[in-house]
Amino acid sequence: MLERGKNERGVIVMVETESLMPANHLFRQVDAAVNFEKLHEIVEPLYSENKGQNSIDPAVLFKIVLLQHLDGNISLRGTLRRAQTGVAYRWFLRYTLSEELPHFPVLSPTIFSLYLGSAP
Repeated sequence: MLERGKNERGVIVMVETESLMPANHLFRQVDAAVNFEKLHEIVEPLYSENKGQNSIDPAVLFKIVLLQHLDGNISLRGTLRRAQTGVAYRWFLRYTLSEELPHFPVLSPTIFSLYLGSAP
């Protein structure tokens, strides 16, 4: 009997992203081993309380570069493309499945300054 594949795109499903991550996934192990909240304490003096626009979470910026290296991706754009559809990437960055990720043009000068060790 011929069975056709399902055509259920665009279906709304409630899902907990925590349940989509395998218990032994590398990103889960890194998340448990590293205190990313410490980054906020380190960079807080570099940010103004009342000037400029809202920033991207500095921990997310750091995690994107970390993901790039953990996955062996030589391209920051490639890392962001993987994060668009990768549940593990979104879980690690603490983004929901429907939340918009940071755009590359916003990230590239900031990430470049992180590599050089200077403030944005």
